[in-house]
Amino acid sequence: MLRLFKALMLLALATGFAAASAQNLLPDLAGGETSAIAAEYAKAMATRNSAAPKDKVEIASVPPADIKANERSDVFGTRLFTGYFANQGPVQFNSDYSIAVGDKVQIRLWGGFEYDTTLVVDPQGNVFVPNLGPLKLQGVRNADLQRVVESAVRKVFRANVQCYASLAAAQAVRVYVGGFVSRPGLYQGTSMDSLLHYLDQAGGIDAERGSFLAVQIKRAGAVRSEINLYDFLLKGEMPLVQFADGDVIFVTPRQNVVKVDGLVENAKRFEFSKGRFSVAELAELARPRADATHVRVVRNTGAVRNTEYYALEQASSVVLQNGDELEFTADKKPGTISVRVEGEHISAQEYVLPYGARLGELIHRIQLTPRSDIESLQLYRPSVRLRQKALLNTSLRSLETAALTARSGTSDEARLRKEEADLLLQWIERAKKIEPAGQVMIAQSKERDELSLENGDVLRIPPRDGLVLVSGEVMFPNAIAFDSVLNTSDYIQRAGGYTQNADVSRLIVAHRDGSYSEGGTSSGWFGSSSRNVEMRPGDEVLVLPRIDVKSRQIAKDLTQILYQMAVSAKIVFGL
Repeated sequence: MLRLFKALMLLALATGFAAASAQNLLPDLAGGETSAIAAEYAKAMATRNSAAPKDKVEIASVPPADIKANERSDVFGTRLFTGYFANQGPVQFNSDYSIAVGDKVQIRLWGGFEYDTTLVVDPQGNVFVPNLGPLKLQGVRNADLQRVVESAVRKVFRANVQCYASLAAAQAVRVYVGGFVSRPGLYQGTSMDSLLHYLDQAGGIDAERGSFLAVQIKRAGAVRSEINLYDFLLKGEMPLVQFADGDVIFVTPRQNVVKVDGLVENAKRFEFSKGRFSVAELAELARPRADATHVRVVRNTGAVRNTEYYALEQASSVVLQNGDELEFTADKKPGTISVRVEGEHISAQEYVLPYGARLGELIHRIQLTPRSDIESLQLYRPSVRLRQKALLNTSLRSLETAALTARSGTSDEARLRKEEADLLLQWIERAKKIEPAGQVMIAQSKERDELSLENGDVLRIPPRDGLVLVSGEVMFPNAIAFDSVLNTSDYIQRAGGYTQNADVSRLIVAHRDGSYSEGGTSSGWFGSSSRNVEMRPGDEVLVLPRIDVKSRQIAKDLTQILYQMAVSAKIVFGL
């Protein structure tokens, strides 16, 4: 009986019966031995189920290193391979899809004969339908599937049987990806997945060695098709390729390359075939901007680099060579410039002037009011703002280096230096966010009217408001009415006096015309003395903070930076 029970268990294992059902066939056997055999059977069934093929195809994820490398590359086309095609969802069957071995077909029959199941196309290309027999489907177009199945049904059932057929799932395939790719290998997918899906899984085309112009698809050693990925990138054209198990995607070696920079929308490295390739053809890929007028071509001729310079109209027929570097530039003077006038006036606020116009020409066009302070005329220039910002950043980098490299004699001093450096670095990060005003001092210049204007200049005419601003290290920063009998110390006292962090020996008075004066309180052998500045309406008093650091070099650099901020941005803040 025990042998009979084991035989039943083996039969159940072969036919898929449950262990409990097989055990119930012999309820009178000794429970211990029966239970042990049943447990062994259950373990075998679990192993079988876990090893059974799954319909879902497991897709390998693209390593983040490959994605970042493709995103950083300057080669045209590498951004195709950033993981999005590798993680594509289920695909829909198109009408031209040819049924292949391993595909799943849903067939339903109803009426006089009921049948509904999903069949897999066998290695002979057939599916077996009861009462119909083998039905040849391999190579049948998806659009013709219903007609083929319906024709076979009509040969057996002349009436009262209806049918419906559709593709349920594509064949799971394994495709070799080789040649010049980041990670050659064997990758899983389905016969309906795109070429980009498999290339993306392989990390994409090697940017330094692989070709985007000639990606081959091989089957049984023969090249079935060759795809140019530039057609997809520039025209949106991608031929449909139906993969089979064992197909090979081969990326050929890179061909000729030119590098493009300058006034273009696509500043990349482009590949071209060994045939004739002109600047006009390259322009279709790089897309020069509307303001580009000329192109510079740098050629490598052995150890010498030759430079050629053409207008775009003349360069269209210039033939390019492998390794050339091109830069599209704008080589013409602007016909007009735009200058904005703000502040106290009653004329237009935007003026379009010929290139090279002088400040005097603009001033003569402005209609002033009785409140216009023409003696304190202010000019703000974008190019000056950028230079002030660059100087401030240079000083901040120098201060950062000094803070991080300061030496210490003892462990206690090292700890104090570290705490001090942390505070300085926080202050530096705040200072980096300051944007200078870009003001140019023009009011006191004797040749002010001869100053050439630039595109984007802002001319500001301040009103005569009769106020003096006091800011920085004072108790109550405020605007105070101008009084000719008051000096700088009086204005500071009216703003509540100095704070504990104020440097009483240094203060800056910023005049409306862009000039600056320095005042403060100095100490000597005979006591302290005040250096007052003659005040004018519209002046701003900036009280600098006291610098309390251990390193003399850091104190020097920090003082310089505070002055730069006060002068270029009229902003003062302490540690």
